[in-house]
Amino acid sequence: MQNKKKKVLVVDDDEMHLYTTKELLQNNLIEVSTHKNWLGVTNRVREFEPDLVLLDINMPGLSGDKLSTIIKPYCDATRTPIVFHSSNDEESLRELVENHGVSGYICKGNIIDLRSKVNRYLRLQA
Repeated sequence: MQNKKKKVLVVDDDEMHLYTTKELLQNNLIEVSTHKNWLGVTNRVREFEPDLVLLDINMPGLSGDKLSTIIKPYCDATRTPIVFHSSNDEESLRELVENHGVSGYICKGNIIDLRSKVNRYLRLQA
């Protein structure tokens, strides 16, 4: 039986961060797709059908916490975790997770933490 690659959608307004996150996560078990801003994310979620959405908080136009509220019904229907991926402090991220009912958060900047937490969220989907 062939294992299907897990899909991760990364939404962030910073192109360098999108590139770096994709390079850090993508391998023979994980396919990573990136999206540069909040516009069109709902369609991207429906088309790409991710197993995990990593969502930046600080984006111009519509912040990631507000965007999570919009895409949550689509992700809930497919049991896709939404995880905030931000440079905000942990206390504010914990509060945002609680207030918006998403699966968790990962702080930007810690490569080992990023990989291990993404792997953990993807295993929960198996």
